[in-house]
Amino acid sequence: MDTLFIFGAKYLFLFSPLVAGIFFLKQARRTQINMIILALAAVPLTYVIVFILNHVYFDPRPFVEGHFTPLVPHDSDNGFPSDHTVLTTLIASIVWFFNRRVSLCLFVIAALVAISRVSAGIHHPIDVIGGALISIIMTTIGYFLVRKYTHERTS
Repeated sequence: MDTLFIFGAKYLFLFSPLVAGIFFLKQARRTQINMIILALAAVPLTYVIVFILNHVYFDPRPFVEGHFTPLVPHDSDNGFPSDHTVLTTLIASIVWFFNRRVSLCLFVIAALVAISRVSAGIHHPIDVIGGALISIIMTTIGYFLVRKYTHERTS
């Protein structure tokens, strides 16, 4: 079981950009442009919030607090929020507005990454839950900002 958690914690996140990239390449040019526009709004919003929260809230990693060796070697820096969970959930959230079925597959990957990182001892549950919520909320805000801006320009 440890092998699965190690794989999930270290490498599974790479499947998200791969799946999203394949989905992106199969779309019509207009959808590709809309996905890029949403990503250009959601990614900076998300990472600005991550940067701020990373400096405002410090959550020592479980292996630091518990004095054990994690399944995956990691620096003993701030664990909040989980960057891997932020990235995988951000990708799933962007795709959500274009294809719910593909997005659900991406959310499953994000959940498995989150579970693996907690199980490997490198994150607390709050780190992965916080990372997922940040991505979902910021992508949704980005979506509505883009929609409002593009709607006003075409009206």
